[in-house]
Amino acid sequence: MSEDLFLSKAFSQSMHPLKVVPYYYRASRTFEQNDITITTLVTSNRFKVFSELVTHYQGPISATVHVKPSAARALLDALHDLYTSTPAMSTYVDIHLVLTPFDRQLNTWRNVARLFARTEFVMMLDVDFAICTNFRSAIRASLDAKIGRILKEGHAALVVPAFEYVKQQDGLDQKYFPRDKQTLLSLVKAKKIDMFHRTWIPGHNSTDYPRFYSATPGEVYKVTQYHPAYEPYVIFRKEGPPWCDERFVGYGGNKAACLYEMYLSGMSFYVLADHFLVHQSHPYEEEARKLERKSNRKVYQDFKEEVCLRFVLRLILTAYG
Repeated sequence: MSEDLFLSKAFSQSMHPLKVVPYYYRASRTFEQNDITITTLVTSNRFKVFSELVTHYQGPISATVHVKPSAARALLDALHDLYTSTPAMSTYVDIHLVLTPFDRQLNTWRNVARLFARTEFVMMLDVDFAICTNFRSAIRASLDAKIGRILKEGHAALVVPAFEYVKQQDGLDQKYFPRDKQTLLSLVKAKKIDMFHRTWIPGHNSTDYPRFYSATPGEVYKVTQYHPAYEPYVIFRKEGPPWCDERFVGYGGNKAACLYEMYLSGMSFYVLADHFLVHQSHPYEEEARKLERKSNRKVYQDFKEEVCLRFVLRLILTAYG
């Protein structure tokens, strides 16, 4: 089977025409299997924050870059300039292209980045978040502990809590972001930083931010009040957990759908209370977000019903053979 045929079948539920080009650029480093690959999505207007993510993480990254065929030459030239001008890029980053005229097939792009990640564990992360603490080393050092064993078995997703600046202009420059929990808590107390998307409580409230604020050093606690709209940034085993449903196009419900199916499959969410991410402010496409969220609200409702029935059927077949 040719690579093109394999990839066309692998992403057959996505909008077409679509062509996937894996490892358009391939990192020079060989990664240890128990490392954590950040999987992310990059469009041309996010190249600057992508460079900052690479520089701060200094670890394996698998990135899907969307390329519109009508603008391919200019984007690929800009991508070449980015890749060759950022020292850590060629060491740590694998770049995969998705050539399609359609914008924001976000779950397809997530699946591409995850499929071609080269380590046992992956983190599903939006590119415009700053990694403020060294959760990577902490997790790798804990793989033989209880939480590490659950992660290796594919039964856990580890949540890194997300924050944003209350005043968007304060969140434009990552060099001013907090890099330890004590500094973060002082900014929260001063009402300069709050939970990410605080105006959409279901999105991150299950993380239980009051508990995060009061947690003891080294604490990892289980999410006990899951909500179907919950969409944290998580670390999990690459092989085993469900993949993102590719019917979602545009803003709204796409990442929540990925995590909802993981939750129904039996995975639990655990919050890393020593660690956090901070969103780098940028303008949103408000009109597109409004229209696409309205459309995806119905798609997500249908999806939830379908996936629930699928898991019920699976349980019945397992019980009665």
